[in-house]
Amino acid sequence: MKIMMFLHSGSKNRGCEALVRSCTQIVKKSNPDATLYLASHDPKSDAHLQGLEYVCDMNSSKINKFSPAYLIAAIQFKVFKNDSYALRKMNHKILSEIPKMDVFLSIGGDTYCYGEQAERYEINRCIKKAGKKLVLWGCSIGEEDLTPNNLIDLKTFDLIIARESLTYAMLVSKGITNVKLCADGAFLLEKEELPLPQGWQEGNTIGINYSPLVYSKNPNSFAAIQKLVEHILETTTMTVAFTPHVTENHTNDYVFLTQLFEQYKHTDRVLLLPDTLNAIQYKGYIARMRFFIGARTHATIAAYSNTVPTLVLGYSVKSKGIAKDLFGEEKLVLSIDELSDSHKLIAKFEEMKSEEIAIKSRLEIGVPKMKILAQEAGQILQAFLKK
Repeated sequence: MKIMMFLHSGSKNRGCEALVRSCTQIVKKSNPDATLYLASHDPKSDAHLQGLEYVCDMNSSKINKFSPAYLIAAIQFKVFKNDSYALRKMNHKILSEIPKMDVFLSIGGDTYCYGEQAERYEINRCIKKAGKKLVLWGCSIGEEDLTPNNLIDLKTFDLIIARESLTYAMLVSKGITNVKLCADGAFLLEKEELPLPQGWQEGNTIGINYSPLVYSKNPNSFAAIQKLVEHILETTTMTVAFTPHVTENHTNDYVFLTQLFEQYKHTDRVLLLPDTLNAIQYKGYIARMRFFIGARTHATIAAYSNTVPTLVLGYSVKSKGIAKDLFGEEKLVLSIDELSDSHKLIAKFEEMKSEEIAIKSRLEIGVPKMKILAQEAGQILQAFLKK
């Protein structure tokens, strides 16, 4: 069975790397004979990944302006308002892989949270037209993201695996019957513990992750994060470890976190983790923190899965859904609109601090259940493929 994972942005997004690593592990455990492949928008960043036959480039390319293909595409769009031919020509790299594969796993977990994407629709149509199985793996989708075109596209999937209950319930309410509920595979991701950096206090270090994505949605949130850092430094003895998790050029956590580090390094109680680590190495550091405050979902999952009390700087349904499935409520998740309110941020930090023992106890109960649910995705996929 040849299985292609696609819509992977590249391993400079450590959450995407975590999804590839965990998906490979989960699928192989349930189907040892499966052969896995990866289509990536940044293949060079994925060279270190194990368990894959090969990684191919799925970036689209421009059509030569002086080629017959360009003329045909232009006529089709002008006369019929149809860009399908152009999209197929532009995405020939991934489309050329279709005849070689049996199954395609779309692993861009929150792809549908970022508007309509005609390229994605066309690739999915081509996969289905070729008679291949199409699976949406570990998705999160908010009702506000469910445009008519997105809904049409979702109904073409043979199987949809939602990674949290809010997405699952919403999809079922929209008449999608082939959806199953599991948990994010990153709960199963291994960790690698590197030596602790100078200034790290064992048992008394708090990690902070902030992202350009949050800043773009609420620019005033950065000032609120500064107030939170100052509060931590003034009222506790903890060391603050600024922790990047995505370092792609267009959305690099390290840029903002470097600013924070430079602003507070005079206190001798802040440190900045390097931007060169992989997903399991970041998880190794996060696992040894006392608390974690994070914007990137898979950075927070790295904390959750090691029973580290976590405050989530949420910006989508996935943050709320994962917290709800862990705690039975949207525990310690701030919405994007709340992130500019430093008083709320500080209050939530104080809540996390005061409930430290109780939160760890709840995670010790909830995380094993999430790991079981994450592994069930492989069993569900295997049962589906045997039909």
